[in-house]
Amino acid sequence: MVKKVRTYSYEFKAEVIKKIADNKGNISATAKQLGIAMQTLSNWQNKATQGKLAGTEQYDPQLIAVLEENKRLKRQLKVAEEEREILKKATAYFAKHS
Repeated sequence: MVKKVRTYSYEFKAEVIKKIADNKGNISATAKQLGIAMQTLSNWQNKATQGKLAGTEQYDPQLIAVLEENKRLKRQLKVAEEEREILKKATAYFAKHS
């Protein structure tokens, strides 16, 4: 059985967050009304409160830019650490065989 993956626009997600607020934060009732999984709405709600969901009042593009830069820098650090380990091993090997 092939499972369909639904994608929703940021505008739709923002409207759903507003609907959750209109339902006094009741995610399960909103999920039943819209026919969307409760976990999906809960994830959207969490992202909205963290400022990571575009189209919501809490959305902070500067925060997203900082998070993306943080990811990039972590990847660079990992590569640099791996390179350093390789150089350490090579230095030890050549020092041993000199």
